[in-house]
Amino acid sequence: MGPQTLPAEDPVRGAGRRRTYPWVVFGLTFALLLSDYMSRQVLSAVFPLLKAEWTLSDSRLAALNSVVALMVGLLTLPLSLLADRWGRTRSLVLMAITWSVATLLCSIAVDYSQLLGARFLVGVGEAAYGSVGIAVVLSMFPPHVRASLSGTFMAGGSFGSVIGVALGGVIAVQLSWRWSFVAMAIFGLLLVGLFRVFVTQGKVDRYQHRDTTTAAGYRAPLSSLCSTAKVNCVYVGSGLQLFVAAVLQAWMPSFLNRYYGMTPDRAGAVGAIFVLLIGAGMIVCGIVTDQLSHKQPTRKWTTATCYGLLAAVLLIVGFNLEASGLQLVLIGAGVFFSAAASGPATAIVANLTHPSIRATGFGALTLVNSLLGLALGPLALSIHGDLDSGAVSEQGKVLLSWEDEVANACSYP
Repeated sequence: MGPQTLPAEDPVRGAGRRRTYPWVVFGLTFALLLSDYMSRQVLSAVFPLLKAEWTLSDSRLAALNSVVALMVGLLTLPLSLLADRWGRTRSLVLMAITWSVATLLCSIAVDYSQLLGARFLVGVGEAAYGSVGIAVVLSMFPPHVRASLSGTFMAGGSFGSVIGVALGGVIAVQLSWRWSFVAMAIFGLLLVGLFRVFVTQGKVDRYQHRDTTTAAGYRAPLSSLCSTAKVNCVYVGSGLQLFVAAVLQAWMPSFLNRYYGMTPDRAGAVGAIFVLLIGAGMIVCGIVTDQLSHKQPTRKWTTATCYGLLAAVLLIVGFNLEASGLQLVLIGAGVFFSAAASGPATAIVANLTHPSIRATGFGALTLVNSLLGLALGPLALSIHGDLDSGAVSEQGKVLLSWEDEVANACSYP
């Protein structure tokens, strides 16, 4: 018999895979992001149990959270750079294994020092996942959907935080605080297995969008990350906007407790709704941005500016009202827009950054977001004035001034 010829691939089936596989990658990468934040925030749910069992001070408890944030801030950029050179999908697998195993180590810690060391490793594993993960996702989709995908991906942090605290609290009460960590670790490791099976660098390269392809061996210089005023304005504007979102996320439960007389557990539950509103705003506004800028990409700048201005107006009016249902509605609307520019900002950075160092570009964006926004926001407001002083209108003025900065930064032509 003569040599057999393999049948040609069905073009319809091949086109279907080309449309489907990027969404498989997005789904698994997003699921791992949920695991990332669930492992990070589950600690908050077991604070009372740790405090009682080991007689810990509030400052020592806070350090268990702060060490993760510190590692993320310090390592995001260098680990993103390494991922661009070593391989993004392999890096994601290694990161997820690291934070999942570290979370498992939290469950067997016998004293505070061991738990602190395990939380240190959690921070190391999670440091660059967001920047590298979004780089993998965006490489497989065309530019006109990047704001939607970026907003949805980043909203996973809000959803994962709420799920981690809620689920961790239930498990801790029913079993023990150690099983809360075990559950998060198992969830992460299962997802790592699925990700490793379905997502490889070879497949990602094969299905990547044509605008992300580069000449073989070419790598853009790192100086190009900050080489234009446009990209620098995006970094700063995004960080300043997340300053507002971080303030709202950190202080809303205290605000509800002190001005509405809610018990801590009820204030935490209502505060979680506001956190979900932040995530919903990222998704919806990212989709709106892509729809409006499909044929005119420069509209991403316009939408980002409008979101900042809407949040400013709604928050300043809301915080100046007396405690009422109307005040909560207006604040909720402002919360919805408070991080809405995250999707457009990430999409703009993707468009302005060479594909060969795109994960590093997102790492730079994450670093600025952390320094100017997520880390500085809650601290700056506490320094500005105690919530107990009753100066609600002053808080509104602070929020407005920062939102104005966002609008000015994002309006760069």
